[in-house]
Amino acid sequence: MNTRAIALIFVSYLYSTVLLSADVKIKDKELREAAKANFVALPKNIIDVKKNADLITLGKRLYFEKKMSINNSISCNSCHNLDKYGVDLEATSPGHDGTRGERNSPTVYNAALNFVQFWDGRAKDVEEQAIGPILNPIEHGMPSAEEVMKRLADDKNYVAQFSKAFGGNKEAFIYKNVGVAIGAFERTLLTPSRFDDYLNGKNNALTNIEKKGLKKFIEVGCIACHNGVNIGGNSFQKLGAVEEYLSKDTGRYHVTKNDDDKFLFKVPTLRNIIHTAPYFHDGSLKILEDVIKIMGKHQLGVVLTNDEIVSIKTFLATLSAKKLKY
Repeated sequence: MNTRAIALIFVSYLYSTVLLSADVKIKDKELREAAKANFVALPKNIIDVKKNADLITLGKRLYFEKKMSINNSISCNSCHNLDKYGVDLEATSPGHDGTRGERNSPTVYNAALNFVQFWDGRAKDVEEQAIGPILNPIEHGMPSAEEVMKRLADDKNYVAQFSKAFGGNKEAFIYKNVGVAIGAFERTLLTPSRFDDYLNGKNNALTNIEKKGLKKFIEVGCIACHNGVNIGGNSFQKLGAVEEYLSKDTGRYHVTKNDDDKFLFKVPTLRNIIHTAPYFHDGSLKILEDVIKIMGKHQLGVVLTNDEIVSIKTFLATLSAKKLKY
């Protein structure tokens, strides 16, 4: 476990023993101080929607565009379904010919807040991530960037829309800008939750039972990896940090070929987590309670009781979107 993770666990211990020790009605001032030391409320916007309206409109159209798959069968929304909390509810997603990839498709909601993209961090942002699957032979299966643009050019409205979205630049009709546009749209996909309301000072946003779940989440050390604005998504961590977890996938090692990166994965966001099963990089776990139990054991060296697991899950439910808007 890295120094940062150890430090965060120590901080959580201080809060649990000094601030949150009483097993009585949760005191909001102390709990919010503990929460705000580890989490950040979701911002209202991370892109200027008015200024980038044309770009976002283009990106949304491209997000649902099936022409960018070899047999016109899938779009970004196929694996990252906006009506299903940004996932497809599959362990691994089928590509253009039904062949499945090796990793679970993470949610697109709030993904722009992650510090890198993909489980192994091979894309620096959503703009770069968006164009990767299109040329992937298993996913969209397009043979080249040129072929993608040729297909889009068959619709003259696309050519005009690109020009308008990029300030009248007639040279803007290029593959890179497909990612720029989709990324702009994805930056609008934020999901404010009741937990954000609580962080912002609304005491009754959470029930007392949910607050106890938050307290337990902090005190057992979950915040070592799941912290910040996305309650995760801001670090790589080794799967099996305390106790070995068997995985055929060596994670970030695929990208760097550095032995120190074996079994490192980007920590997933926990926003909307109760809606985005199955879990883990390989989609191998379907039940959230099992995930909580395994994470306690393998990441923290903690054996959680059934009551503790249920309590933590109760808190996690407060991270769900109040409403999906796109």
